[in-house]
Amino acid sequence: MWQGTIESIHVATTAKAPMQAIAQVSALPGVGLAGDRYALQLGTFFKPEPDYELTLIEAEAIEALRRDYAIEIGPGDARRNLVTRDVPLNHLVGREFMIGSVKIHGIRLCEPCSHLEALTGRSLIKGLLHRGGLRAQILSQGTIHAGDKVTPCL
Repeated sequence: MWQGTIESIHVATTAKAPMQAIAQVSALPGVGLAGDRYALQLGTFFKPEPDYELTLIEAEAIEALRRDYAIEIGPGDARRNLVTRDVPLNHLVGREFMIGSVKIHGIRLCEPCSHLEALTGRSLIKGLLHRGGLRAQILSQGTIHAGDKVTPCL
């Protein structure tokens, strides 16, 4: 069994605004992360559906992008809310897991797109294909902190 951590948390107040790193955030079921563009219904691809509540990406995917493709991006540049370490995100599609005391349901992969490339000015699709992260639903209310443990539900 694995156990990972949240390395960083990122939100943006509007669709194309830069992502801001924060130390903690309120997770709101049916809404998203307090203060984030999707919770505010201002995200580029906003739909009132559960898979727009939360996005995650592995720190290892960002590191592989640099190592394998010589493309450097910061943790928030991937435009995902949470950056994880030692969390097999692709394996969490259709599964429940915990981030600290907050229960989450993995819905589908969050593949990179031309919109992400336009915002970053970098060719990310090939390097993040099938490693672009996870779209997830927030099942219980609580606060997510940088450094929180991420564990699978049994």
